[in-house]
Amino acid sequence: MNKRDFLKTFGTAAIGSPFLSLDSSSNHKFEDYSKRNNLSETDFWKKIREDYTLKKDYINLENGYYCIVPNPTLNNFITHVKKINIEGSYYMRHHRDKDNKRIEGRLANFLSCDPEELVVTRNTTESLDLIIGGFPWKKGDEAIYAKQDYGTMKEMFEQVSDRYGTINKIVSVPNHPKNDQEIVSLYESQITSNTKLIMICHMINITGQILPVKKICEMAHSYGVEVMVDGAHCVGHFDFSIDEFNCDYYGSSLHKWLATPLGAGLLYINKNNTHKIWPLLANGNTNKNDIKRLNHIGTHPVHTDLAISNSIDYIKWIGMRKKEERMRFLQRYWSDKLRVFKNVIVNTPEDNHRSCGIGNVGLTNMSPSDMAKTLFKKYKIFTVAIDYANVKGCRISPNIFTTTKELDHFIGAVKEMSIS
Repeated sequence: MNKRDFLKTFGTAAIGSPFLSLDSSSNHKFEDYSKRNNLSETDFWKKIREDYTLKKDYINLENGYYCIVPNPTLNNFITHVKKINIEGSYYMRHHRDKDNKRIEGRLANFLSCDPEELVVTRNTTESLDLIIGGFPWKKGDEAIYAKQDYGTMKEMFEQVSDRYGTINKIVSVPNHPKNDQEIVSLYESQITSNTKLIMICHMINITGQILPVKKICEMAHSYGVEVMVDGAHCVGHFDFSIDEFNCDYYGSSLHKWLATPLGAGLLYINKNNTHKIWPLLANGNTNKNDIKRLNHIGTHPVHTDLAISNSIDYIKWIGMRKKEERMRFLQRYWSDKLRVFKNVIVNTPEDNHRSCGIGNVGLTNMSPSDMAKTLFKKYKIFTVAIDYANVKGCRISPNIFTTTKELDHFIGAVKEMSIS
């Protein structure tokens, strides 16, 4: 067979053959879950740790920026890259839209919301900046947010203020609130007849404090004010449903605690609000009630989007509530032990329902920057320094693969540093 005939035959076979399905079924076969259920808690999490490839030259207690992807998900992601590369444009033109719809359906089911109210984005910043930048602002309109909120969203509010003449009102969330009402009243005190939007964190990224989202939404809606929730650190971290909050907008990053490969996020918009948001990048979809007109950025990293399903598979296999319990246990393991020491300040609430896996600890005798540097150079522990708003310390974010032995080393290090 000459080259021309071979290519002709190959091309006909390729077109006639169905595309290899890139559904959520994993090429990596999970170990029989029933076998893991027979393990002790210690042995169970030891087996989970084996699913990760970790650096051995330091202890990673800074998983809050980007969570390491477990090997079962990573292997499937690599398979997606290879399969899409084989099909190229054929996949993009014939299978991408169907797969996107399926993935968004799985995410909506995972978070208990309507799939018509959710789209995949690249991260929380993109999701929430889309709302801030696309909101129908008028001169004199007011927005409320906190000093402890994430910087890029605050900067977007400032840009909107410069452009439209809006007013930003800023509150400061206490690290150790007495009760939910203290937080609700903090935001309520800033509302006027001109207030249009409140941004709140579901979990404050620098301290790990979980805010009473539902109560804040109920209060704001009683004044006719909409609420946008920054849930960057929540999806895949602890168990919740978006519908329970009755919020107007919710954004999250999936490459954090859902452990999807880099470049995956989500945006939820209550269907009553979709029509009023302007897309940041225009496309041909003129249906103002269709949320999909809002996440147009050109070509998405589709292999990353496909891996979202594999990430959901992995976390469902472990159990969302089981993971939440593990994350909270790890945080309380170190924070409860350190709260009692002189010169040590834990900036995370002690109440169980106000935090989960992320915490923050500081030293009165050392700056956050020096603390982070000492932890890494002397003790081989990687963290991140936080030194703004009313938070001075290092953010500590272990992951499900973190061991109590590693946390004991961290506790010992902080104790030594507190008396130096």
